[in-house]
Amino acid sequence: MRVLVAMSGGVDSSVAAALMLEQGHEVVGATMKLWGGPSDSGCCSVADVEDARRVCQQLGVDHHVFNFTSEFERQVVAPYVAAHGEARTPNPCIACNAHLKFDRFLQRAAQLGFDAIATGHHARVACTAGYWELRRGRDDAKDQSYVLYMLGQAELGRLCLPIGELTKTEVRQLAGVHGLRTATKPDSQDVCFISRVGGRESFISERIPVRQGRLVARDGEQLGTVDALELVTVGQRRGLGLVTRSRPERRYVLDVDLLSRTATVGTLDDLLVDRVEVDQLSWCAGPVAAGTVVQAQFSAHGSPVTAQWDGDDRAGAVALARPVRRVAPGQAVVLYRQGQDGDVVLGGGTAA
Repeated sequence: MRVLVAMSGGVDSSVAAALMLEQGHEVVGATMKLWGGPSDSGCCSVADVEDARRVCQQLGVDHHVFNFTSEFERQVVAPYVAAHGEARTPNPCIACNAHLKFDRFLQRAAQLGFDAIATGHHARVACTAGYWELRRGRDDAKDQSYVLYMLGQAELGRLCLPIGELTKTEVRQLAGVHGLRTATKPDSQDVCFISRVGGRESFISERIPVRQGRLVARDGEQLGTVDALELVTVGQRRGLGLVTRSRPERRYVLDVDLLSRTATVGTLDDLLVDRVEVDQLSWCAGPVAAGTVVQAQFSAHGSPVTAQWDGDDRAGAVALARPVRRVAPGQAVVLYRQGQDGDVVLGGGTAA
């Protein structure tokens, strides 16, 4: 099988390429150049591209660079900025997976005559009863199935995830066995287009107006101000300046209203909800029926919560068995199968 491996320059994709070679496939590596602006983190630096090229050289396979910067700007960066202007909290990595890694990259692979693509994601793909299933990776601490929920049958059927059965420790051990230069390279943790120097505030304020907002209690009492209301997110506690000696109780953002320029804050109990509205749904193997009991997860490494799905194939809500902190609008809500097969992703969407 001819396999195009998405090479980020990290240890996971390096080992993915090595494993595909070991399995006897014809392998070519390709790195996506996504962000054309300044960056000191993520997977888009010149050093990362060079690491990917050198790993391919070590493995004896060809390496290509695909320039997807215009698509990345249009499909990831612009929506990220626009979401902040609407008091939403976007997840750019999910947008990148949906539009670049498992759309544009897949298209390019097909155009070049490849049978499948492979990535270094910690997740698994399996065929059960004639359907492709997306499953959690074996390493719970590194599982990335949450950010892959948008993959349907067409994508899963052409996707190899060779490190999904491995722990991170095992991945690094294999990289060492193969003598790969990325064996001890630290994992990337940050959004690739947000630099550590200016941070999110600088990036957003250069692209849209950000203005001061008021912090108010649920009864309307004004408690303080924030410099940039567009950067405040539901559930936020730090950076509000509200905890003082006379007011020691922690306060959390409950809601952000850009029209009135206010963020409502309250206690942790005020933040708890037992129902989360979801839209922009995507299903791995078809929608689940209303009333189905599922496991709902609200962050990449959050604890899943038993819930009942109440909706159709496009929008709905999860009624939770126990209260959770309010999910910021724009964040992903991912549904997993209930029971012994709780590592199977059913689909997911965006918190409304």
